[in-house]
Amino acid sequence: MTCIQCGKTEIGNICCPNGHYVCDDCHGKNLFASILKDIQTAQEQNPFTIAERLMNQDEVPMLGCENAWIAAGAFLAALKNEGTLTITDDQIREALQRTKKQAIGGYCGLTGVCGIAPAIGACFSVILGAACPKDQETAKTMSVVSNVVRAIAALAGPCCCKAFVRAALNEAVASAQEFFDVSLLDTTDPAMNCTYITRHPHGCRMEKCPYYKQNESVETRFTTEDGHQEETQ
Repeated sequence: MTCIQCGKTEIGNICCPNGHYVCDDCHGKNLFASILKDIQTAQEQNPFTIAERLMNQDEVPMLGCENAWIAAGAFLAALKNEGTLTITDDQIREALQRTKKQAIGGYCGLTGVCGIAPAIGACFSVILGAACPKDQETAKTMSVVSNVVRAIAALAGPCCCKAFVRAALNEAVASAQEFFDVSLLDTTDPAMNCTYITRHPHGCRMEKCPYYKQNESVETRFTTEDGHQEETQ
């Protein structure tokens, strides 16, 4: 496939219905820095509030690994602002850079690993100092990731990055309590009511999703793989 933005030709797996292809280097290229800056300056202690605000930005696609950056960043920003743990901006940047290496578009279906799972894993790895030679640091990180994968798998069919971010943050908050004795604000924030139902290009799971609200006000646009905004009926 040939990327419509940079012209590079490579083996690819995903294109929009009209045949447009965007390579991973170009996908979200201009978003990483702005998301990182927003996360590093966020003041909230509720990771769900931070994540919802960022996912709702017009530049963030409905589906895409930008949502994985948001999951990692929202969790670490909330920990930083809560104050029990010392979380630095360098650690946040490091976690997002690690996430970027494993959060690759479409691999939730291609390999069974949604990029949001290693995003949360990167957070715990950075905090715990996990590495191959380590013992419990790596074991705890892998345990968190396995819990995130199970939570995400329960919401698949079709995949929804927004739901996956919320489910992953639920697991991250629970693990922060277990491993660090840190209590972050929970999911009771009203921003948890989903507003992406009609934006999902593969169709919302609706009643099968715990975040679906039948009487909510929803948007009427969604973003295709090549970044175009389209209206739904």
